Amino acid sequence: MGKYVQSTLLNDETVVYETTLHWVIFISWWSLFTLLIAPLIQRLTSEFAITNKRLIIKTGLISRHTLEMNLSKVESVNVDQSVVGRILGYGSITVIGTGGTRELFDNIAHPMEFRRQFQSCQA
Repeated sequence: MGKYVQSTLLNDETVVYETTLHWVIFISWWSLFTLLIAPLIQRLTSEFAITNKRLIIKTGLISRHTLEMNLSKVESVNVDQSVVGRILGYGSITVIGTGGTRELFDNIAHPMEFRRQFQSCQA
């Protein structure tokens, strides 16, 4: 479990599912230019978790982007996967909140499982 998720857990809150960025982020010109350091930092500092009460997503090391939303306030989690993404097991998720909030997160490992776990917690 990531440090950020662990530090923000509430009383009686447990992590149901956790994932990270997919290894495919290491295959790019940007990755080669930075000698694999930038995608490694990106992967190590990104946390995607579903608890029994909330959806918690944190990305970034210096410039941090967080999304913490009660499960009851999330309308849906949409998944977009290319053909290569389906074969290798990665894709993008879009979290849509009740106020029209739309947050897009790319290159997530096992996005369909993330959505399935979210839906099972909502039921």
